[in-house]
Amino acid sequence: MRAAFAVPEFRVLWAAAVLSTIGDQLARVALSVLVFQRTGSAAWTALTYASTMLPAFVSGVLLTGLADRFPRRTVMVVADVLRAALLALMAVPGVPLPLVAALLVVAQLAEPPFAAAQGALLPTVLGEHYEAGQSVHLITHQVGLLLGFVGGGLVVAWLGTSGALLADAVTFALSALVLRLGLAARPAPGSVPAPHLQIRAGALLVWRDRRLRLLVAIGWLALFTVVPEGLAVPFSDEVGAGAAGVGLLLAADPAGMVLGTVLLRFLPASLRVRLLGLLAVATAVPLVGYFFAPGLVGALALLAASGVFSAYQVTAGATFVRLVPDGQRGQALGFARSGLVATQGLGVAGGGLLATATGSAGTAVALAGLAGAVLALALTAAWSRVSAAAAG
Repeated sequence: MRAAFAVPEFRVLWAAAVLSTIGDQLARVALSVLVFQRTGSAAWTALTYASTMLPAFVSGVLLTGLADRFPRRTVMVVADVLRAALLALMAVPGVPLPLVAALLVVAQLAEPPFAAAQGALLPTVLGEHYEAGQSVHLITHQVGLLLGFVGGGLVVAWLGTSGALLADAVTFALSALVLRLGLAARPAPGSVPAPHLQIRAGALLVWRDRRLRLLVAIGWLALFTVVPEGLAVPFSDEVGAGAAGVGLLLAADPAGMVLGTVLLRFLPASLRVRLLGLLAVATAVPLVGYFFAPGLVGALALLAASGVFSAYQVTAGATFVRLVPDGQRGQALGFARSGLVATQGLGVAGGGLLATATGSAGTAVALAGLAGAVLALALTAAWSRVSAAAAG
């Protein structure tokens, strides 16, 4: 990791990643609080949170090819400048909620091209130190989630929603400046096939291989375990924790995942792969504890426990990449990641509707956890059969 940080351009990419990650989470917290303050509705709050995810699915399919059609530094800088400008508009006090939602959708469309350009540029910048740089980025992403969520709740409580959105705009403006000044100018890599054809090919590849289908299904169980994120604001209100509690609730799961990532490294790789299904079950089960109406501290413990086991996603992703032929890896990953973003958005939106129907955000989280655990058990049985057949 020290060797990666010794590369000046990697330090630039790392700094921009920190600013962008914190900015993304800060925006989610601020907008969730803003919508709940104006509407008092768990459903609208969750739908707003979901709207920060669903545009990324569309953009992931249609716009990630920009990272290969244009200079990657340009793609990242333009994406950050666009997000900074839109968030500054959203920060204007009294902006109607429909306009806030529209600006949010456009801002989120810029994230996948930014991530694609950043990921494509890393091997060029790092060369033989690429793997070390990837490890740094994974850790940085989780820590960025923690800082953004915890800091988001505190910033909203301190500056209000408009001030928090303006602070978010500043993080993206700083990221754009760092990238523009710190990265060397490089030409565009060239043209790529139409994005929709790439996603279609990836879907067919996954569908034809049972192992890949199961790995994608196990990864997409995030449909259920993401529900507490979308309901953090109404749940915090239920337990009397206020805006500051929102950041803590959103940070608990990433904190657990960081710990789980470290702990799982003590298990042999083959055992981690065999345990994928059971770890997915264990990710959903703690959420069932919301049936017992926990307070803020109890909810944080449940979310952290869920996060520890959710580190299975790292193993699932690595196994998926290993099983896909190198020549089709980008297509398969594009399909899997776009689908993951879509399922998370649907999970958050569904959780909000469930909270409205039941009258309780906590009950909605518990029901989502129960449904996720049941489906994970079915996938565990199927994965065990496939693993046994592969070993035999």
